[in-house]
Amino acid sequence: MRIGVDLGGTKIEGILLSPSGEVAEKIRVDTPAQKYLETVDALCEVIEQLQRLSLPKKCSVGIGTPGALSPSNEYGLKLMKNCNSICLNGEPLKVDIENRLGYATRIENDANCFALSEACYGVAISARTVFGVILGTGTGGGIVIDKQLHTGPNRIAGEWGHNCIPNSVRELIAQDRQCYCGRTNCNETVLSGRGLKQSYLERSGIDLEATEIARLANSGDVEASETVKTYCKQLARCLSTVVNLMDPDMIVLGGGLSNISQLYTQVPSLMNEHVFTDNMLTKLSAPKFGDASGAIGAACLWPLD
Repeated sequence: MRIGVDLGGTKIEGILLSPSGEVAEKIRVDTPAQKYLETVDALCEVIEQLQRLSLPKKCSVGIGTPGALSPSNEYGLKLMKNCNSICLNGEPLKVDIENRLGYATRIENDANCFALSEACYGVAISARTVFGVILGTGTGGGIVIDKQLHTGPNRIAGEWGHNCIPNSVRELIAQDRQCYCGRTNCNETVLSGRGLKQSYLERSGIDLEATEIARLANSGDVEASETVKTYCKQLARCLSTVVNLMDPDMIVLGGGLSNISQLYTQVPSLMNEHVFTDNMLTKLSAPKFGDASGAIGAACLWPLD
């Protein structure tokens, strides 16, 4: 058995994962709102509860987090960076967790954990190269090759959410968009829930949440349907750059916006227009595990015993 924990902005979910990829136990608690030390306490309490459930054997622990661990600083510490849960940025999260627990853990970006879970046990189990996409509060990505994460020396491989949108996508928005990272027109400003919300506001003048826009589109509302159709074009053009660069066997979509059914019927054919091939063979799929993927992938950061 292995323990996997998904540290999100609103919830902490921990699981016990069996060797066959089944979730044997699950614990979910609220994440303390932007309070770093309380977040560490809550995270460790979930892990300790799961360890008690796994007795007499102690399990390995993997943790999926927003952002990533930076390379070691001048003091040898690896601090958190690029987290949209900003209370984590600049903090020695891994060290603080291990000091509290008394043993080693492994930490990875939550999009990486999502991609790993789907590659190891999910919809992409037969694929050699997988690009996992998060379309939610933020926009992230992870790369898995032969069931192994590729992270890179800067630990940012797959972070396409902070690539600049292609020119063909800029034509589909009314004005430039500022990203929280300080740059302008990142993919995230268009493809995240906030991005879809902004696109609908520009079209209709009405401020609605992404989930409501998707619901209206499914019910036939014209403005919402046109917004989702434009979103599909935007996603297709952004994903085509990924296919041109790494040519994955499969792209798996995760996050709240991955529940929009039109993505799977419209985006693949739209991508064909922008991928540098005459017949795109890359598959686009919904995830097998939904919001459980992060915790399952975190457990997969450790090999089977």
